[in-house]
Amino acid sequence: MNFVLIFAAMPAQIYSPFQRFNFSNSKCFLTGETLNSEEEKIQVFPQWLMSRYNLEDQPFKLLDESMANYKDLKLPCSAAINEQYLEPLEAEIAAAFETGYEAVKQLDDFKLFQWAGKLLYGIIFNEIQAGIRQQHAQGEEFNISQAIIHRFSNLHLMLQTLNLPIELDGFKPYSIALFKVDNADSVFGYRDEINTLTFSLRIKDFGLVICLQDNGSNGRYHQEMLDKIADQPLHPIQFEEVNARFFYSAYLFNRLPEYEVMPVGDTIYIEAAPLRGTSSKPLFDDWMNKTYGQVLESFWKNWGFLLLEIIKNPNAPMSFLFNANGDFVNAQLIELPR
Repeated sequence: MNFVLIFAAMPAQIYSPFQRFNFSNSKCFLTGETLNSEEEKIQVFPQWLMSRYNLEDQPFKLLDESMANYKDLKLPCSAAINEQYLEPLEAEIAAAFETGYEAVKQLDDFKLFQWAGKLLYGIIFNEIQAGIRQQHAQGEEFNISQAIIHRFSNLHLMLQTLNLPIELDGFKPYSIALFKVDNADSVFGYRDEINTLTFSLRIKDFGLVICLQDNGSNGRYHQEMLDKIADQPLHPIQFEEVNARFFYSAYLFNRLPEYEVMPVGDTIYIEAAPLRGTSSKPLFDDWMNKTYGQVLESFWKNWGFLLLEIIKNPNAPMSFLFNANGDFVNAQLIELPR
C-alpha cells in the first residue's frame, strides 16, 4: 500500500511552501501567513550561539559557492509565532547547551530534533533563495529534484509540530546520538548535509549528530557501534569518526519516507508508511570502505590524516574508536593534537 502526503484534505492551517514554491520574505516560514514587514525575521543560527562563539561575521559558504556571514542567514517569521513557540524552545536549548552534556542528556530528544530541524531548514530556505536568484539572473527557471523536494517537504511538515496539534503515530522521524566529548572550550564544530538532512554539532563537552529524515534507520544501522560506546567519553577524533559513519550511512540510506496525514477532530495524526514498502532491496546501499575513507579524511582534516593512511588496509580502515579486536578504545589512551 502506498502512502502519500495528502494536503488537499488537511485543515487549512497545514502549510506546504513547496506546493507553490513560495520562499519570499513576505510570508512566515512556518505558517505561510503574510508578515507585516519583510524585516520580520529571525536568525537561522540563534543569537546566543553566535555570541558564544563569535560567529556573526564568520563566513558561511552556500551551495552556489557564494559566501554569507552567519548573521546574514535569516528566516521570515511572524513575531507572534517566534514569541509563542520558537523563543521558549530556544531558551530551553540554550540553557542546556550552556550547562553541557548532562543537561543536554536530560532534554527531550524531540525538542533537539525540532531545534536542529529549524536551524537546518533555515539554511535550506537561504540556499533555495540564493538558487532562485542565481537562476533568474541567468534567465532560467529554478529547478530542484523531486526527491529533494520530498525530503524538504517532510522536514517542514514535521517542524509544524512546533505550532500545530500534531501527533506522530508510534514513530520518530529521526535518529539522534549524543556523546560526552573532551572538547577544547572554544571549539565550535558544525556540519550539515542538506541533501541527506544530516546535522552535527560539537561544542562544550558534548557532540550531537542527528539524521532528520530517516525514521530511526541510521540509529538502528549503527546500533552495535552505539552499544559499544555506551556512555563512554570520547576524544574529539573519536566523535568525528562517529560523525563520518553517520554521514556516510545517511548517504547510503536509499528510501524516501512516506507519511499519511490524517486530521481527526482538532488533532492531526501522522502515520509513517513501512520503509521497506514493496521493495526487497535493503534500506542501505553497500558500504564501500574507500568511499567511507574519503568521508573520514574530510572529518579528520584537523588531524591531517590522508586517505592512503586511512585505507592502508582496504578491509579495515583506520579507527580510533575500536581496536583490531573490535573493542572500544578508551579516549585517555589517544594522544593527538587537540
